[in-house]
Amino acid sequence: MRARKITLLVAVAAALGVTPLVYPTPSFAADAAAIQPRDGWYAKALVDYDFVRQQVSIPPKKGVVIIDSRPAARQYDPGHIPGAINIPDSQFDKLVGKLPEDKSTLLLFYCGGLECMLSHNSAFKAEKLGYTNIKVYPAGSPEWKAKGGPISVSAAYVKKLMDEKAAYALIDARPKRVADKGMIPTAINISDTEFDKQVDKLPADKATPLIYYCGGLECVLSDNSAEKARKLGYTNVLTYPPGYPEWEKLHGAPNPVAAMAGAAAGMASAMTQAAASLVPGKEKGSVTVASFEQVWKTNPGSIMLVDVRDPKEVATGMIKGSVNIPMNELEKKIGTLPTDKPVVFVCGTGARSGEAFDTVKLLGGKVQASFLDADVKFNADGSYTMVAKK
Repeated sequence: MRARKITLLVAVAAALGVTPLVYPTPSFAADAAAIQPRDGWYAKALVDYDFVRQQVSIPPKKGVVIIDSRPAARQYDPGHIPGAINIPDSQFDKLVGKLPEDKSTLLLFYCGGLECMLSHNSAFKAEKLGYTNIKVYPAGSPEWKAKGGPISVSAAYVKKLMDEKAAYALIDARPKRVADKGMIPTAINISDTEFDKQVDKLPADKATPLIYYCGGLECVLSDNSAEKARKLGYTNVLTYPPGYPEWEKLHGAPNPVAAMAGAAAGMASAMTQAAASLVPGKEKGSVTVASFEQVWKTNPGSIMLVDVRDPKEVATGMIKGSVNIPMNELEKKIGTLPTDKPVVFVCGTGARSGEAFDTVKLLGGKVQASFLDADVKFNADGSYTMVAKK
């Protein structure tokens, strides 16, 4: 009806030689409403979708904590903003320990949309606790979904789908060598770097829920694969960012068959002793953190350290003196690796660095490859902390 009136207005105006002034219909009603604070809102710092989108990242953006104030089982578990923690407003006082110690941290609250007061209530409570950088996204979850923002689910929701024998596809995006040691029950393994080669493993029905996971909040493989699946036309693509580390903590160690297979593969052979005094680690092709750090400290020029993380990750920090060759480019760049000194691969969790070793051993000829099977934190100043996998 409105369109007809506008058309008639334009026709009449044209006949009279007048240019009509027609205001466009808002693309999303929340955009207009969000700038008109309502009674009871935390109106001091309201933010929109674009602001929130800039704060959402896996790994989580430093100095930002996104908080979903909705109840867990019915709302947070089946769908929330990636990286968001759940502090239901009704349990705020009980769960206040989840908030960061640094009171200047950006706290970004959201809940169920413009009619939902939970995020505003929690924001006021946080302010009383002394937090000084608080913002509320009033349009919340409804707008986030409507605008195509990525959605994550919780471990509890994945377990619920299993128990109900629901139709879904749970996909482990880690390299096969890592997934073989243990996966979440019902999962299939489609390594992110092998995505195109194994795309036939995905369900034919593109409406089937796909849930991707990998090696935890520092791992980007599940996000990468999820985006590839969306580009293929899958319409219900989700991620479980805490991934296998959280699942194992909640539900126990991997099944014995997978664990034994992984152990056997690791014991199959040991890396040839490198000239730079690198000591073989537990995993096939790995070197111990202690021997690497000794060499890197005393004679870094005797080895080439290759960071195989994505450019987005490397932009926030990498080990000083290392070079970046993303895992998905390694096969094309193997010819650039030296053969006269050891090449050591590193990433954030040991998953992609191990895959890099496998790739080079298969295709790299005389390259003396090894990798670090460790959890690594990279700092912007080039420093790092490294803890060997147990």
